[in-house]
Formats: sequence, C-alpha cells, structure tokens
Amino acid sequence: MAIVKTWEVNTMERDISDGHVNKVIYRVKAIDDSDNTEKDGTRQTGEVNFTKPSSLPSDFVAYDSLDAAACIGWVKTALGSDGVAAVEAAIDAALVPATTSVGKPWS
Repeated sequence: MAIVKTWEVNTMERDISDGHVNKVIYRVKAIDDSDNTEKDGTRQTGEVNFTKPSSLPSDFVAYDSLDAAACIGWVKTALGSDGVAAVEAAIDAALVPATTSVGKPWS
C-alpha cells in the first residue's frame, strides 16, 4: 500500500471583467493507491491569494482555458517548497498507524 498525496482545486475567485484569478482554494488528500480511497482525517485545505498586476502578462491564460494542473502549479509556487512540504508533512502526521484497537478475541 502506497499513499499518494493528491492536490486539487476546490474553487477559485476571479475578476469577471478580465478573468484574473484572485484566489485559489485548494485541498490535498491522502489516497491509498491500492484501492483508490481517501484516508480518513488526512485532508488539508488552504487558499492562496494572487495580486492583480497593473497590466496582464503576455503569457496570461484566459479563465476558460485554465486547467487544474496550471492552477495547482500556481498554488505550489505561491506556497514555495517549504509551504508545500509543511502541508504534506501535516498529512503524513495524520497517517501515523493506530497503536490501539477495540474488540474482543471471541465471538
């Protein structure tokens, strides 16, 4: 069993006049790749705000043309490697195996 951390865009806030994305609300989930299920208690959510430049850059992508991978790339860039590591470390901490169990050994 391997645990994969999956980054997703929950929603975005944008400027209607030009499509500039002002905020991305993201979530990161721990997924067990053996059965593709989310591990309980391991979801982390956050948001990143983006300041609108005085003029849109030449590589500006229209809102309708955005994809999840590009937006997650923005989020990870804004968080920086330390921020990404901190989010993923919080998930790792939640994955610590149980040390106790409930039940009885007979029927």
